[in-house]
Amino acid sequence: MSEEAVEREFMEYDVVIVGAGPSGLSTAIKLKQLANENDHELNVCIVEKGSEVGAHILSGAVIETRALDELIPDWKDKDAPLKTQAKEDRFIWLSKTGGFKLPTPPHMNNHGNYIVSLGNFCRWLATQAEELGVEIYPGFAAAEVLYDADGAVAGIATGDMGIGKDGEKTAGYEPGVELRAKLTVFSEGCRGSLTKTLFEKFDLRKDADPQTFAIGIKELWEIEPEKHEPGLIVHTLGWPLDTQTYGGSFLYHLEDNQVAVGFVVGLDYKNPHLSPFEEFQRFKTHPKMRHWFEGGRRIAYGARALNEGGFQSIPKLTFPGGLLVGDTAGFLNVPKIKGTHTAMKSGITAAEASFDWFRNQSTGEVSEYPERLKKTWLWPELKSVRNIRPGFVKGLLPGLANAGLEAYVLRGKAPWTLKHHDDHSQLKKADEMPKIEYPKPDGKISFDRNSSVFLSNTNHEENQPAHLTLKDASIPVEHNLALYDAPEQRYCPAGVYEIVRDDNGDNARLQINAQNCVHCKTCDIKDVTQNINWVVPEGGGGPNYPNM
Repeated sequence: MSEEAVEREFMEYDVVIVGAGPSGLSTAIKLKQLANENDHELNVCIVEKGSEVGAHILSGAVIETRALDELIPDWKDKDAPLKTQAKEDRFIWLSKTGGFKLPTPPHMNNHGNYIVSLGNFCRWLATQAEELGVEIYPGFAAAEVLYDADGAVAGIATGDMGIGKDGEKTAGYEPGVELRAKLTVFSEGCRGSLTKTLFEKFDLRKDADPQTFAIGIKELWEIEPEKHEPGLIVHTLGWPLDTQTYGGSFLYHLEDNQVAVGFVVGLDYKNPHLSPFEEFQRFKTHPKMRHWFEGGRRIAYGARALNEGGFQSIPKLTFPGGLLVGDTAGFLNVPKIKGTHTAMKSGITAAEASFDWFRNQSTGEVSEYPERLKKTWLWPELKSVRNIRPGFVKGLLPGLANAGLEAYVLRGKAPWTLKHHDDHSQLKKADEMPKIEYPKPDGKISFDRNSSVFLSNTNHEENQPAHLTLKDASIPVEHNLALYDAPEQRYCPAGVYEIVRDDNGDNARLQINAQNCVHCKTCDIKDVTQNINWVVPEGGGGPNYPNM
């Protein structure tokens, strides 16, 4: 793009929140509740890169209502979209052709919880926020962190619109807008593109373990009425993954003959030939699973990375002018397979500390936020399960043994804390690991990537710079293809990365089909040399998830 200076419009707020997920919306709601209760004016806005609130939200999801009860005690009277209460838990070990029921671990007891569409829940939270006076701007991607003369965060700028693939302005060019703030809250979700830059600038991960991640792939099905069991929750371990790969499935029966089915694979897996998408598709063909889907209809598809590091991977949460909440900080409780209640609690606590910070006309960091968080139920909840996920590093069976010890004997009070490692460093060379032959999809229970991406309603303006950027364009072929058989072709659940050759099968190159991207961030995490950098596309681009 030409170097001429562009003067951007700006708007000023007390608080700007990046991302309209459960944590960002809870932060906004609590801030306005406190401001209204104390007759204190506080201007709060949220920017959301999805075309609407909920468009990019994807989770299982089963919600524990503890934080919601605190934030909006009368949520039932306000018609919150929590319609299906959990009724039965099943925990199953799968072999290749059979399986058997296991005792449900205490952390996975869902009595009193609700099976929900997290996207619809966020849409409802957004209406509650707007009723309190929060301004929400969907379709605007936060593309840049603003800093003041002292290096403190001073807000964000949304991305320019109407920049062509060649980097030049098109006829539809509109410069981004600066949203300046006294306090900026980052609630971008897993692997936030701006949060990554904050980690580096303020060295926020200095005293934390590396974050470890997983990819979750989900479909929504409408099944035959006679098979539908509202409130049934099924989790599985075992097949089709080998015993060295962490992962498992979920199957949740919602209302209206719908079931949410998903598969989660830890991104510390070692075999570069593994494809999480293909593992999910063949999982559904297992004799104990396929009967749910036979005669049914797949109606939605999506994927999202999730933080699994837990307690020991929580970074420093504050920095001059800003703070982190929700999954961008890593508050997921992995053994519970839940993070909404902890994300919301982090937002509530951040709002309480921030409101006092405003009332006291403070500057610098909201240092009370992490101190208050340590006094809430969130901190001991995450601390007590800190050793369960890293216990699986040595394999599934040792991991299960460790989980049983932690849950039933030590009860979260072990005098030690197990460590995490970087996921991208775990891949073995392609010639050191067995190839995996995946069956062709049948188009009834198992499907290909293209038909799946179609169901995600993903769309990007085609004439824009690719938001999947390479630091070094030679690495995909000279390193990833040569040594690892181009694993980006398999770990991406949307067919974004493709090795193409000329008619003679020579001159391999990496083709990036950025328009397919469902914003899961897996490539940014798993790329062996960390050469792929995911940045935001134009606002409003990406998936448009219904009821996910």
